[in-house]
Amino acid sequence: MADFHQNGNVATLHNLRTTLPEALSRELETYAQTRRISLILPSLFSELEGQALPHILDELSKVPYLHRIVIGLDRADEAQYRHAIEFFSRLPQDHVVIWNDSPRMKTIHQRLEALGLNPGEPGKGRNVWFCLGYTLACKDSAVVALHDCDIVTYSRDMLTRLVYPVTNPNFPYQLAKGYYPRIGKGKLNGRVTRLLVSPILIALKKVIGDRDYLDYLRAFRYPLSGEFAMRTAPLPDLRIPSDWGLEIGVLSEAWRNLAPGSVCQVDIADNYDHKHQPVSEEDASTGLSRMSVDICKSIFRKLAADGTIFSDEIFRTLKATYYRCALDLLEGYYADARMNGLHIDRHREEKMIELFAANIMTAGQTYLENPSETPFIPTWNRVHAADPALMIDMLRAVADDYDDYT
Repeated sequence: MADFHQNGNVATLHNLRTTLPEALSRELETYAQTRRISLILPSLFSELEGQALPHILDELSKVPYLHRIVIGLDRADEAQYRHAIEFFSRLPQDHVVIWNDSPRMKTIHQRLEALGLNPGEPGKGRNVWFCLGYTLACKDSAVVALHDCDIVTYSRDMLTRLVYPVTNPNFPYQLAKGYYPRIGKGKLNGRVTRLLVSPILIALKKVIGDRDYLDYLRAFRYPLSGEFAMRTAPLPDLRIPSDWGLEIGVLSEAWRNLAPGSVCQVDIADNYDHKHQPVSEEDASTGLSRMSVDICKSIFRKLAADGTIFSDEIFRTLKATYYRCALDLLEGYYADARMNGLHIDRHREEKMIELFAANIMTAGQTYLENPSETPFIPTWNRVHAADPALMIDMLRAVADDYDDYT
């Protein structure tokens, strides 16, 4: 049974099962006549060969209120780009595939680098950033939504609930963050949120004291969800992290740029499952190990920007405090899972906690050694100021790629 609890920091829009998704969809059709809605899908080519994305397209094909779908295609050669155009051609909505590795897009990259505006290393953050730039250059959308391409439990109702709060003109929300329970194959999932983010936010509050920013992050039920929707007005000033800190980075930008009452979280699914990343204990440059370091660095940098002073001693204390908090939370997760007939491998999860504790020190040391590092891709406002023609040239590059390969 859904609850209706509000935490007082971020508005929570629950699914109380008292209205049908079709009713919300019909409302969105009306709103979309004057407030066009675009969807961004950051995709690796490998996801076109998986089971999740074809089903996602089946569902999106039935969405009547979408104005445009922007697909950012990473790690694809020429033949794979041709295949992607054919793969997405069954979408009835206006749609475009941005081939991020095309010669024309590489020229755009080079222009940015020549201006000192490096878009960062290849990855989800950079992919999303180019998709946002393309959407802004089109100048015809009022709302932009984003979700991943590996959601195996996808339903079009998820998108409907995600975009509704920022599309309804009677609501004040500029950003809506999706949340859901992470359950799959009889297991309680969401390991990085459960075993890293939740306990480190508790530990930070104990070590450095009360911070409004920490209370803000703790208010989100699933801060690492890859699903969010925004009105387009704040997007030109949005700083997108180029690493695994994307989701925390977007929430941090909302904290910095938006009024407290303009951010909400919305219940978009009864269950959610997607492709699971390996833990990668042996290689800190990949998997959940890399993700945990990037997330910690993102949080540390934001706190430092707000005036928090960090040192080796603070990070050592934080590691110990985190470890105790994480083990305490694990007891609660274990009991919750058992009461719901789900499984948790306590030995494996305690090993993950040990890994994350070590990675807190790694992230802290990286921050102390490079306190002035800028992990963000420049805002599109800055890009436009430096090269007013670049966004239009990017639109032309994407269109020319399509014309050449169709």
